[in-house]
Amino acid sequence: MKRIKNIKFGLLVMAVLSLSSCSKDFLNEEDTTRLTTDYFETEEGLIDLTESLYGNIRWHFGFEWAYGVTLYGTDEFTNGNDLTNEMWNTYDNRFGPVGASVETGAANRNATSPADLFNQLYYGIASANTIIANADIIQDEEIRNRCLAHAYFLRGYNYYRLTAQYGGTVLQTEPVIGAVRYFPRATDEECWEQVISDFRNAYNHFAGEVFTYGKGVTWTKATAAHFLAKALLFRSSERNDSWNSSYIEADLQEAIDACTYAIGARGPLTPNYSDLYANWTGIDCDIEQLDEILMAAPHNGDDATVGRFGNRTYSYFSPQFSNFGGGWVRRGVWIGSMDFQRCRPTEYTYGVFDHVNDARMWKTFKTVYGTNTIVNPNRGVQLGDPSVVMILNTKDDNTYDNYTFGAYSQNPNWTDDQGRLPEWRLGSRQTSTSGALTSTIGQYSPNSLVLYQNGEYVAPNFKSQPICNFFAGINKTDDGSRFSERGDAHRDVTMARLAETYLLRAECYVRQGQYGNAMNDINVVRGRAQWKNGENRSYYVDGSVAFENNALNVNSAATNYINSNLNMNTYYLSNPNVAVTTAASDLQLTSFPGNLPAEDEAVLSMIGASSDYERALHFILNERTRELLGEWQRWETLSRTKTLITRTKAFNPEAGPGITQNKHELRPIPLSFIEGVLNPDGSNLSDDQKAAWQNPGY
Repeated sequence: MKRIKNIKFGLLVMAVLSLSSCSKDFLNEEDTTRLTTDYFETEEGLIDLTESLYGNIRWHFGFEWAYGVTLYGTDEFTNGNDLTNEMWNTYDNRFGPVGASVETGAANRNATSPADLFNQLYYGIASANTIIANADIIQDEEIRNRCLAHAYFLRGYNYYRLTAQYGGTVLQTEPVIGAVRYFPRATDEECWEQVISDFRNAYNHFAGEVFTYGKGVTWTKATAAHFLAKALLFRSSERNDSWNSSYIEADLQEAIDACTYAIGARGPLTPNYSDLYANWTGIDCDIEQLDEILMAAPHNGDDATVGRFGNRTYSYFSPQFSNFGGGWVRRGVWIGSMDFQRCRPTEYTYGVFDHVNDARMWKTFKTVYGTNTIVNPNRGVQLGDPSVVMILNTKDDNTYDNYTFGAYSQNPNWTDDQGRLPEWRLGSRQTSTSGALTSTIGQYSPNSLVLYQNGEYVAPNFKSQPICNFFAGINKTDDGSRFSERGDAHRDVTMARLAETYLLRAECYVRQGQYGNAMNDINVVRGRAQWKNGENRSYYVDGSVAFENNALNVNSAATNYINSNLNMNTYYLSNPNVAVTTAASDLQLTSFPGNLPAEDEAVLSMIGASSDYERALHFILNERTRELLGEWQRWETLSRTKTLITRTKAFNPEAGPGITQNKHELRPIPLSFIEGVLNPDGSNLSDDQKAAWQNPGY
């Protein structure tokens, strides 16, 4: 009887660690590691294995690698005062094939190794290979096609991630039997052909928008179309320009056709941007079922989705609010996030938004925390008063030039007038409609921050040593449903949605020189981003609201929820010359790529983008920031377009000095893998062969 072998020496190639019972929802996984491979030669075994594929993608969001390999070291995010994955942002000498450890200079043992992603993706590939190899066992054609569609999709997705991060890698498309230690390295071209082939097969096997395992978290034909378009666009992009010329024309047209299918099948966009993330009210709530969501890592309250497979993303985007000013805002489940200060927005990230007219900015950044602990009763602060206030003004604003900001209760030279904001105008915590605005002169705030004074970007000055820990975090992962302060989140993690599909198609049109068509797609995305008539621009909500449905929401905890989450933003403080209004705004482009908005012209000027193509491409990269900020793909997008070096040097002060051309567009191949590979005759690789396996510069 054949038994499953878990072969591990850098490359994990044959493992199925958990399967779900076919009689249960796919999230209710059972420990079936004692099963033999004979089980996967039965219909029941293959169906179970297909359902278990969804578990493979939860790994991506269970620990520090979630942001390290996707967001760090780009134009959008730099590191805060916590230095766990600092080397992924700074590209210093600790970032290399050996991996990060305390022994190699990492701040702690939680640092991400390049081997983490490299190894893990082959688990899912092994499962997909087993399904594809044995699918003929399934007699029912509909079930067989469903299993094949899922297997081809996951294998394509995992090879997409591998090739995007590492370039050419091992292409293993058959089940591995026994211990194998010879792995030839495929070329980039061969890998992209495999990825595209798998997504095409998935697209052809999916039966339209049929939600076989639960709407909102499952893969459908539109999901496959979206990722097919991404893969085709990747093959056509600048990172592959040494060999891709013969593919470009056909790939761009096929990508456009794939996007068009997804848009037609799953459109239109969700009307309110807040519904994508901010209005998350609890486990399996309605916004997780939106048609715009094409792919999500599924989570809920089941044991199978916590612990090793849990969602830890709520930890990475908040500033260190619990440490400001002695602790006026205590950390706890009612806040919805942990203040691990990993991902600190750059000046570019704040500045790329139209601060007045783009609702996405104020529906994404959390700029106000309420007081839930009285540190100094002499200051007159009451529970529920604004305690942390972040004013996101613009460079040309001089309103706050003569004011002192910071964490005042820690300042021995503190005086009565410090910490008093010149004008405090916020929306009611109770309503999102107009007419509930207040104006209170001289509202004291224990902790406050401003982006600009005297035309200088001063936000990084509000810091603890050695790096700033005071910034406006984003709210796309907040979760008030957690049952303990450090407990796993229960919300799904969105991995693909239709707004990106529009931007993918727009980029394809740009590459074809069809700027009018590109502008039309961009305007669809920007149309949703506009303030709608009647919206209260100072209203704010995030996933902390899920605490209202949390079993812990009793007595003092309930009071602290109300005190901590005020449903306010600093729109009017940040735009002091804007009168209170509930009028609609306008973000529509009327020409492209000429006469772009001022915030985009500023970015293009800094990076020297001058030709129509450069202007159009970088505008789309800017629009991706505004629409997709923090959505786990920025590094791969900049690497694909070969804009990573230029934009990172321009906008990320911590990463700029270390990032290197023709090196950091790819990740290092893990040394643990290379040292485990043998030649076909069983001999060890020579030094030259090992060097050939490694990416340039490492």
